[in-house]
Amino acid sequence: MLAHLTISNFAVVKQLSVHLENGLTAITGETGAGKSIAIDALSLCLGERADANAVRVGATKAEIIAHFSLNENPLAKAYLDEHELTSDEDDNSCFIRRIISKEGRSKAFINGVPASLQQLKGLGQFLLAIHGQNTHLQLLKEDYQRQLIDSFGAHNEALISVKNTFTLWREKQRTLAEIKAQAQQREDRLNLLTYQVKELNEFALEEGEFTELEVEHKRLSNGQSLLEQAQTSFYQLFENDEGNALSVIQSSVDRLGELEAHDASLTPILTMLNDAAIQVEEAAGELRQYCDALEIDPLRLQQVEARYSKAMDLARKHNVMPEALYSHHQALLEEFDLLSDQETQLCSLEEETNKLKKDYLTATQVLSDARVLAGKKLSADIETQIRQMNMPHAKVQINVSFDELRKPSAFGQDSVEFHVSTNPGQPADRLDKVVSGGELSRIGLAIQVIASDSHATPTMIFDEVDTGISGPTASIVGGLLRRLGQRAQVMCVTHLPQVAAQAHNQLFVTKQTNGETTETQMLPLTKQDRIDELARLLAGDKVTKSALANAKELLKSASSN
Repeated sequence: MLAHLTISNFAVVKQLSVHLENGLTAITGETGAGKSIAIDALSLCLGERADANAVRVGATKAEIIAHFSLNENPLAKAYLDEHELTSDEDDNSCFIRRIISKEGRSKAFINGVPASLQQLKGLGQFLLAIHGQNTHLQLLKEDYQRQLIDSFGAHNEALISVKNTFTLWREKQRTLAEIKAQAQQREDRLNLLTYQVKELNEFALEEGEFTELEVEHKRLSNGQSLLEQAQTSFYQLFENDEGNALSVIQSSVDRLGELEAHDASLTPILTMLNDAAIQVEEAAGELRQYCDALEIDPLRLQQVEARYSKAMDLARKHNVMPEALYSHHQALLEEFDLLSDQETQLCSLEEETNKLKKDYLTATQVLSDARVLAGKKLSADIETQIRQMNMPHAKVQINVSFDELRKPSAFGQDSVEFHVSTNPGQPADRLDKVVSGGELSRIGLAIQVIASDSHATPTMIFDEVDTGISGPTASIVGGLLRRLGQRAQVMCVTHLPQVAAQAHNQLFVTKQTNGETTETQMLPLTKQDRIDELARLLAGDKVTKSALANAKELLKSASSN
C-alpha cells in the first residue's frame, strides 16, 4: 500500500506531505484546487515521462517521493530482488524518488538506487493502479475490450501460444517470400556455377598442388643449368687434379700443423680448417648425389608446364591468386550445392509454412474458445454490478467472433464487441450506440472493480470515475468503492458527497493565493471537518443547517454499512 507521499515544487504544490491510510480515502476540494495533482505526481513515480512544465515557477527542480509498504506484496518484493533494488534497511518498504529539473531532465531512484523508466513501470504494476477520468472511454475500443477479456480470463498460456506460432509463421513466410523473389537470380547464378564448377572439376587441382607445380616447374625448366653448375662446383671442390678446394685446405692444414709446435695460437685456426675440410667433403658428397638424382625429363617438363599454365589461366579467369584457386573451387562447390538444394528447401519451406499456419489457426481457435467462456462470465459479472448502480434492466453481451479469414495477428483471429441493452425491449447493441456518458461510467467502474477483484493491486486510485452519475446511483457507487476499500487501499478523487461519505478517510485539497503565487495543500479531515465538507458538496458555496444535517446523516448511514 501507499504509506506516504511527499511532493516538492511540483506544479502549484510548493510542499506537500501526506500520510495515507488503508481502506477507501476520498479526495475532495473545490474545482481547480488541484485534486488530481497527487495522481499526476504518482504517475511520474510509475514511469510516466516528465515535462519541464511540471516544475513550480521559480524552482530549480521538482521532487516526488512515494513510500510503499510491501507487507503481503510478494510480487513487488520479487521484482525488487530480481533487479537488485531491495532496501538494505527494510525489505518491507520501498521508496520511489523522482526528480525533474526545470530544463526537463529527469532522474529516478528506487530505494536509493538509480532506476530507469522501464524499471519504474515494471515495479509500478505491482504497487498501484490508476483509473483516470477518461478510462471508461477506452471501453469503446475493440482492442481494449479484447484486452479486458484476456485479462479477466487469465488465459496467458493460450495467448503465448498464439503469439509464438504467429511469430514463427511470419518468419517462415518472409523466408519463403525472399527465396521465391530470388528465383530468377538464383537460376542465373546456378547456370554460371554449373559451367564454372564443371571446368574446375575437370582440372581437379589438389590442395597445395599449385605450389608444388611452381617448384617443380622451376626445377625442370632450369634442369640443364642446374646440372652443369652443380657438376662444375663438384669438380672445383673435389675432383680437379690441378687443385681443388679440399686439397688446398688439406695442404694448408699440413703446413700449419708443422708450425703449431712453435706457436700455440695457430691451434684454433687449424681446428677451423679441419672443420672446413670436413664440410667441403660433405658438401661435395651431397653435390654428387644431387647430380646423380637430377633428372632432365623434357616430357615431364611439358606436362608440368601445361598444368601450371592452365592453373594460371584459370586463376586469371576467376580473378583470384593462383595459390587461392583450390579454395575458390571449394567455395563455388559449396555455393553450387546450396543453390541446388534451395529448390528442395523451397518445397520443404512451403510445407513448414502451411503447417505453422495450421498450428496458428488451431492455437487461435483454442484462444477463441477461452475468450468465449471468459466473455460469458465477465458479461454476467458486469451485469450484476451495474444492476446495483440504478441500471436494473441492463443486459450485457460480450460477442467473441472467430474469423479464419480475418487478417492474422499476434492476438488471434477474434473480433470482440461489448453489447448492452439498458431498457426492456431494447435490442443489445454496441456501447457507443446505446449507453449515455453516465451509463458508460458505471459500466467502466464495474469493470474496474471486477478487474481489481481478479488482480488485487494493493493500491487503486480512481480519478473522478463517477463523472456523469448522481443521486441514488452515486450512493451505490460509493458503497461499491467502500466494499472494495475493505479488500485493498482505494483512493477516489470525487465531487459527489454520496461517494465521499462512504470513505473511511477523507483528504481535502485547498488552493491558496496571494495574488502573485498559488499553492495547493492536501489536508486530512476530522469527523467534524468531513461533515462541513460534505455539507459544502451538498449545498455549494452557502452551507445551510439542512445541508449540515444531511451531511451528518450521509456519514452516519455510510458508517453503519
